[in-house]
Amino acid sequence: MGRPVRVVLDSSVLLEPSARLGGGVTGEEDAEQMALRPGAEALLRRLRYSSLGVAICHPEGLPTNESDFLEKTAKLYSFGYIPLTSPSGSNLLNELMLEWSRTSSCFYAASRVHEGLLSELQNHNWTVIAIDNEYIIKNSGVLHISMLQELLITLATSIKKEIGSSSTLVVGYVMKQSREEDFAKRGAFPLYPSKNDLIFVPLSFGLPLASQLQEVDLVLHKITDEIVNIYPNSSISFPKGISFSPGMSEIIRFVEEHCDFCVIDPFKNICPLLDRLQIQEILVRLEGLSAEGRPKLRAPCSMKVESFCGSELQKQLAEANLSFPLIVKPQVACGVADAHNMALIFKIEEFSGLSVPLPAILQEYIDHGSKIYKFYAIGDKIFHAIKNSMPNASHLKSSSGGKPLTFNSLKTLPVATKEQLLQNRVQDSKLLDINLVQEAAKLLKELLGLTIFGFDVVVQESSGDHVIVDLNYLPSFKEVPDNEAMPAFWDAIKQSYESRKRMMQT
Repeated sequence: MGRPVRVVLDSSVLLEPSARLGGGVTGEEDAEQMALRPGAEALLRRLRYSSLGVAICHPEGLPTNESDFLEKTAKLYSFGYIPLTSPSGSNLLNELMLEWSRTSSCFYAASRVHEGLLSELQNHNWTVIAIDNEYIIKNSGVLHISMLQELLITLATSIKKEIGSSSTLVVGYVMKQSREEDFAKRGAFPLYPSKNDLIFVPLSFGLPLASQLQEVDLVLHKITDEIVNIYPNSSISFPKGISFSPGMSEIIRFVEEHCDFCVIDPFKNICPLLDRLQIQEILVRLEGLSAEGRPKLRAPCSMKVESFCGSELQKQLAEANLSFPLIVKPQVACGVADAHNMALIFKIEEFSGLSVPLPAILQEYIDHGSKIYKFYAIGDKIFHAIKNSMPNASHLKSSSGGKPLTFNSLKTLPVATKEQLLQNRVQDSKLLDINLVQEAAKLLKELLGLTIFGFDVVVQESSGDHVIVDLNYLPSFKEVPDNEAMPAFWDAIKQSYESRKRMMQT
């Protein structure tokens, strides 16, 4: 592992130039009205979990309200706070920064900096990054960027050059903010090289993407976060039938034009997981793993419908050998707002006026003792966790009031009560054939060509059948302890990159 990395953010890159938003106030009230410049909050949020040593500093003589605001901001993000002073009249760096210069690779980001301080920083081997400052860029030893949003990728490439090894990779990633924060809080996206030499940096749709993509070695993406619309009546086959955000569309074009560029995972490999009908067809191929003396591994019995017309539907159900209760799911599995709006139906009349989007998949409801097994394939490693799930059908029917039970599977999924769990008395470890499901995970990895995916298994109470009821790309795997999940996550990315590069060379 290389030297530690320290990043000091000068007040000039954080504070809005017109920082005082109100007039005639002083002290704490004035500090409350200070403002960060656009992009600063996102920068601080990402640096907080970057595995870098970060501090905020300001020059001597800064107004009290501004220094108070900066000190509070540093405390909020668990950063260091350095008010620069010059007690000797000659040394503009404080003792802490001088110590860092001896033991660490150090970066100083500023949009305004005193000429003497700039000289002293460079004399002590600090890398200065100037943001939108024409004067500073005349100095040949300064890195220049035009916008604050460029700072992270500049740090990533500079860190790779300074302390990275020949195997160090810069991973650009794309996912929605809430998902990024969940991963980042667990330490998934360090700017300091991970144990297997990965540096992570977010790609910004607010900056030219082509130049960012040229700076990274590969892209990790959750493409389903960037879907604008899916047209289920057309054949969902990437990119046909799918529209993406402008930023994601630009990344897709770049990858198509640069066939040797690595993405995890290839867009076309993820496409089948957008369609519950295609997921069903994939899961059916696992049924060959079942053998005498082992539980049956299968997909749930299901069928596709284009309408909820009663008379026609009754005939279709009989032909498909489906009986009530049934779960009704949209054919589109993810990427759009209503993909997780579902219903549990107990009789044919309840289809009338049903609000689940069409086309839809009707799927048998499996009594499973209110336990669901969540499996995560992270590279070559398989993890699983046991979670409480929906009660058996009899409990749900008694509480339905003779109406369809509607829910959003991401938000309002009905979960068994403590009393119902006690009634089931499920012996978790005895129910599940872990070896069988692990074999299924390995086969799914081959069939899908994905690096990281998840799937849910329920064990049918009456038969012991192992039924895979859901399949998804790049799940949060939040049930897996961080000390196991993060190394597996990094290894999976590195191994996938190396494997794809070998394939491209043959």
